[in-house]
Amino acid sequence: MTEKQAEGLSDNLQPNDDSQPSKQSPLQKAIFDIIFGYESRAGRWFDIALIALILSSVTAVLADSVASIHLNYGTIIYRLKWTFTLIFTLEYFLRIYSTTRKRAYLFSFYGIIDLCSILPTYLAFIFPSAAYLLVIRILRVLRIFRILKLFRYIGETNLLYAALLQARRKIFVFLFSVIVLIVIFGALMFIIEGPANGFINIPASIYWAIVTITTVGYGDITPQTPLGQFVAAFAMICGYAIIAVPTGIIGAELMQQVQRSGQRTNSVNSTCSGCQSTNHDLDARFCKFCGKDVIRS
Repeated sequence: MTEKQAEGLSDNLQPNDDSQPSKQSPLQKAIFDIIFGYESRAGRWFDIALIALILSSVTAVLADSVASIHLNYGTIIYRLKWTFTLIFTLEYFLRIYSTTRKRAYLFSFYGIIDLCSILPTYLAFIFPSAAYLLVIRILRVLRIFRILKLFRYIGETNLLYAALLQARRKIFVFLFSVIVLIVIFGALMFIIEGPANGFINIPASIYWAIVTITTVGYGDITPQTPLGQFVAAFAMICGYAIIAVPTGIIGAELMQQVQRSGQRTNSVNSTCSGCQSTNHDLDARFCKFCGKDVIRS
C-alpha cells in the first residue's frame, strides 16, 4: 500500500480531488475541507483544537470521578461537560452535513466513535452513571495520526494484522489449551486446599489459577499445605512457559509476512537480464528460470 493510498483511508472517506460529487455546495465544501481535510492550514488547526477539546473533556470526566474534586467543583465540571458535548454534537452534525458520503461516514470507525462520544451525556438523563462513558472520547485522539501523517506506516500495520490473522487458529488452540490447564489446576487446588484455606469453590480456585499462571500473583488466595504449594510452584513455572508461546507464534507469522512483503517488493525491483522475469527471491543472484544474472534497480 502506497503512502497516498494509506492517507486516503483517513475517516474511511477522505476523498481524492475528484471523489466529491459536484452537487456539494460551496458552504459544504468549505466545511468539509476544514473538518475532514488536513492539508490546509485551517484543517490542521481544526484538528489540533479538536484534540485539545477531547483531552480537556476526558480530563474533566476523570477529575469528576474523584470525590473531593466533585464536591468542590462538581457544578463547574458539569457545565464543562455539557459545553464539550454541545460542541462535539455540533461538530458531528457538521460532518454529516458537509460530506456527500453520509452513509460511509456514519458507519465508519470514526463515525461510530464520534456518535458514542456524545451519547453518554444525553443518556445520563436516564442512566446517571452513563456520564462516565465519556472517556470513550479519548479514542477520537486517534485523529492525531491524520495530522502527523503517520498513515504512511499503514503498511507495517497491515503486516501485523496479516500475521495475527494467519496465526488465529494457532492462537485459538493455544488459548483453549491454556483454559483446560487452568481448569485442571483450579480443580486440583480445590481438592488439595479446600474451603478452609480460601479455595471455597472451583470457580474461586480457577481465579487463583489464572492469577498464578499469568504471574500476576495478587496474594488474596494462597496455598497453605506443602502439596498445594508444590502445585502452585509448578503452575508458576508453566506460566512462564505459556507466556513465550504466543510470542513465538505471532513472531514467526510476522517474519513470514515480512519475507512475503519483501519478496513482492523485490520482484518489482529485480529483473532477469535474459528472460526479463521479475519473480525472484530476496537473495537471488541468478534467474531461476534461465540462469542469467538478476539486475536490481
